[in-house]
Amino acid sequence: MHIHRLRPRAWRTQRGFTLAELMISVTLGLMILAGMTTLFVNNTRAQGEIEKANRQVENGRFAVSLMTGDLRNAGFYGEFDPQAIDTPAALPDPCALTVAALKGALPLHVQGVDNVGTANVPGCIDDVRAGTDVLVVRHTRTCVVGEGNCEPASAGGPFFQASLCNNPNELDSGDVNDHYALALTTGGMTRHRRDCTQTAGSGTPAPTRVYETHIYFVANNGNPGDGIPTLKRAELGTVAGALGMTVVPLVEGIENLQIDYGIDTGSDGVPDVYGAAPETPGNWRNTVAVKLYLLARNHTPSQGYTDTKSYQLGANTVAAAGDHYKRHVFQAVVNLPNPAGRKLP
Repeated sequence: MHIHRLRPRAWRTQRGFTLAELMISVTLGLMILAGMTTLFVNNTRAQGEIEKANRQVENGRFAVSLMTGDLRNAGFYGEFDPQAIDTPAALPDPCALTVAALKGALPLHVQGVDNVGTANVPGCIDDVRAGTDVLVVRHTRTCVVGEGNCEPASAGGPFFQASLCNNPNELDSGDVNDHYALALTTGGMTRHRRDCTQTAGSGTPAPTRVYETHIYFVANNGNPGDGIPTLKRAELGTVAGALGMTVVPLVEGIENLQIDYGIDTGSDGVPDVYGAAPETPGNWRNTVAVKLYLLARNHTPSQGYTDTKSYQLGANTVAAAGDHYKRHVFQAVVNLPNPAGRKLP
């Protein structure tokens, strides 16, 4: 009699993977992994492009907002009306650092240089991107020194004071220089409010404001050698009682700045003609509006993209760069209420 040892059926049929099955499994796994890797890379790249586009839009809008806000204050000198000052015979040097030069430039609330080259760059700025415009804006701050959120006098000047006093030594004087004060320190602020009498030096001191000259330009680099075009601004100020210009980087990625100026030829505060170069001091004085055109560029190139587009910035056409940076044009029209309002009947 034979005794047969019983084994479970699963034991009798179980066996390992064949080499072919193993290779197929590995291949399928690699294909899935490759697909997931490609999807991850594409999503990461797309997210990077979205972030770059958002940053470009944010920078462009901020640059326009910054310049627009400054231009709307152009020609603001408190209660002082600069129409009593003669138009300068020649265009003033925006980099001049004397009180006399600042006074002479008061009637020109804006000034500019069209398509800068090597010969017409203002002396207080450098690394200016060739073919771009330079904009000069002059005004006082709207806040009074030491009041509210306004900086104290110790932060530096120069300082401006408009007289409100009708006596022979100030507003009733035939010399327009007696109608206001412009000095490096507050010690030169000697004008008074309406509570003065006919006696010289009487009354409460008039409000004192900081006088500002801002020079906007596009530099080739934000920091030396970084290759990132940047909107910068030279700012007038005082250091240890002496006038000086300080260059401040404002917005990275701004590659081009072009400006058209609206000139009022009818003395009604409305621009009658626009041009990129008003040229004469009289035309600059009659500028009552500004058209801004800015070309913004991404900070880093985009893989697989070539910029073959040209860009229209006012009358200027910027040719296709043929590189791998994405660009966008931002523009705005800014009315200048201070000079325009003085022309209204």
